[in-house]
Amino acid sequence: MNAFAKQRLARLHAVMAGFVERGELPGVVTVLARGDEVHVDAIGALGLGGREPMRRDTIFRITSMTKPITAAAALILVEECRLRLDDPVDPWLPELANRRVLRRPDGPLDDTVPAARPISLRDLLTFRLGLGMIVHSEPWPIQVAERELGIPGFGPPDVASPHDPDEWMRRLGTLPLMHQPGAAWQYGLGSYVLGVLIARASGRPLEAFLCERIFEPLGMRDTSFAVPAAKLPRLAASYWVDAATGALTLHDDPKASAWARPPAFPDGGAGLVSTADDYLAFARMLLESGRHGSERILSRAAVETMTTDQLTPEQRRGPDAFGDFFASRGFGFGVAVQLRRDDLWTTPGRYGWDGGYGTSWANDPREGLVAIQLTQRAGFPGTSAPYVDFWTSVYQALDD
Repeated sequence: MNAFAKQRLARLHAVMAGFVERGELPGVVTVLARGDEVHVDAIGALGLGGREPMRRDTIFRITSMTKPITAAAALILVEECRLRLDDPVDPWLPELANRRVLRRPDGPLDDTVPAARPISLRDLLTFRLGLGMIVHSEPWPIQVAERELGIPGFGPPDVASPHDPDEWMRRLGTLPLMHQPGAAWQYGLGSYVLGVLIARASGRPLEAFLCERIFEPLGMRDTSFAVPAAKLPRLAASYWVDAATGALTLHDDPKASAWARPPAFPDGGAGLVSTADDYLAFARMLLESGRHGSERILSRAAVETMTTDQLTPEQRRGPDAFGDFFASRGFGFGVAVQLRRDDLWTTPGRYGWDGGYGTSWANDPREGLVAIQLTQRAGFPGTSAPYVDFWTSVYQALDD
């Protein structure tokens, strides 16, 4: 029996091609893998009105799809007993020792109480360290302070940040926490801190550690924090959507890309670029319980822990928990985990994460499935038509 129905794969292609033909996407690369079958489809162009066709090896800014890779790297250090999940991170990150916590998230920065306990590695992996992206739009004092510090981690990726990891940590350490460590899920910042922790605990720059322990063993030749000059012709353009007109506006031009030079701060939360086949290798390693061919990157136990919900019901209902995002989901280490079926394609146990610049990935262990969508259209992936129609089309193509 085939893993996918041929006519239904054609339907997936037609749906994605429709977005390109209507100008809603400049291009798209989709990947479906199940058992020994792999289907990669490249549609459209590298940029609007461009002549260079989208290709299987096109390089994309995967932004938050960086987070699962960083989480996997941290677990490598746990398995080597260089880090422990529930130990304080203070020895490696003294900037986060002796934390103060705001009495109220919207209160003045000097109205604080002592942290009830130190921040742990598990807190970083699950985004429960007490700081992160704030959904509330009012200019609370903590939000004003974040902006004044000028460090990435509280909003869109900023690969042009001039601050190196030590200066980034020094500035972060001047902020009080918004919540007690472990008390509330707050998106994103944990992965940025995690990148610094990995570098300090391993004694190697973050990218060097990722290359040695993940990228090279998996053959991820095009995944990095910067695109070398020889590969820039393969980098897709990046676009924002104009809120007033709906038109795509150029955000990052490959000819003058912010990703064309190594960053001062290697961003473990959103800094990587990658390709369809590179990310497929990482995803299949997780689906195969940490193994890639004869190479074992992680133990089965580590992968199972990473992809198991770590949140309490109270944490999933926190003030910055993306509204109803967690109504049917939990969160593991750098990945969302589906807890129950809430539409046609959300199989319980499915896990993955998306990138705000228009990328998406999930593994479905029950179906033995890896699926990836790479586009150049920024936006919250879960609500965009290309995202929703891609995942609907993926599951309708399964043939068993």
